[in-house]
Amino acid sequence: MAMADVTVRGAGIFGLSIAWVCARRGARVQLIDPHGPGAGASGGLVGALAPHVPENWNAKKAFQFDSLIMAEGFWADVEQTGGVSPGYGRTGRLQPITDDRALELARAREATAADLWQGKARWQVRPAAELGPWVPPSATGHVIHDTLSARMHPRRACAALAAALRALGVEIAAEGPDRGVVVHATGVAGLEELNAHFGKVVGGAVKGQGALLRFDAGPEAPQIFADAVHIVPHADGTLAIGSTSERDFDDPKATDAQLDAVIERAVNAMPVLHGAAVIERWAGLRPRAKSRAPMLGAHPLYPGQFIANGGFKIGFGMAPRVAGVMADLVLEGRDAIPEGFHPEASL
Repeated sequence: MAMADVTVRGAGIFGLSIAWVCARRGARVQLIDPHGPGAGASGGLVGALAPHVPENWNAKKAFQFDSLIMAEGFWADVEQTGGVSPGYGRTGRLQPITDDRALELARAREATAADLWQGKARWQVRPAAELGPWVPPSATGHVIHDTLSARMHPRRACAALAAALRALGVEIAAEGPDRGVVVHATGVAGLEELNAHFGKVVGGAVKGQGALLRFDAGPEAPQIFADAVHIVPHADGTLAIGSTSERDFDDPKATDAQLDAVIERAVNAMPVLHGAAVIERWAGLRPRAKSRAPMLGAHPLYPGQFIANGGFKIGFGMAPRVAGVMADLVLEGRDAIPEGFHPEASL
């Protein structure tokens, strides 16, 4: 459907990415968000693009794997078109291994990753001593090193997509009438609309808090995952830490002692961070569908229109593949969306 008209409502990571792929395929696209690109959960700090563990493989894990593999080309095209860096780098990830049982499990996953990841990335157990100074202390002396994980700066990624869209002539506006096919990528507000209509929980908001530190680990330093905390070095000499997952909260934008505890755990996991200045604290609401998978497909409330929602903590990692399958559906009528991702899974 060359030169189709497409309206995307919502300029978070899903909306921006879908608009980008549709425009790249020749559609006339308008992107509408009253708050502007990356104003909600997508305007965070952390940017940890990390895979599920390579076992108990299913459609969700396969979808995410495909998206992480295609991310490098996706973000390179965005940067080349718009001239703004998203801060992307496939720099890998290190995880400490705490005891012998965890070491045995990690080695078993090393074998399954060799098969499931198709030789495109590695999950390896390595002696911590051979990895240099940027490595988490590990009780076993070994760490998991995967080469699939990547990092980006979420705000810069949204700015990069917005610049690339404008370079393609896409209108980004605060308001406007629908034109052509409509895709709703409206995050928490969209999920709350579904909850109100169906009189039950279809999805909702999970608050996350993160912090940005002034610490230069080097542009190729891998991210660290330790004590359930993501520690993500950015290429600009900063380092992000996060995040909390709060179902109950009073103020969606306030940071508090829960973030203090996350920062403390990060410093305990990586003592080299001791004394690093915290230059920003952030809190926001991430949209989580009841099924815990992205909600993609025909909109449950608006016949002939579409929904892309529920990115939660993996929205940036899923975005390249989400944008591709949504463009397939919107522009070609071809549904390549995994069954568990359709809205019916949460209704």
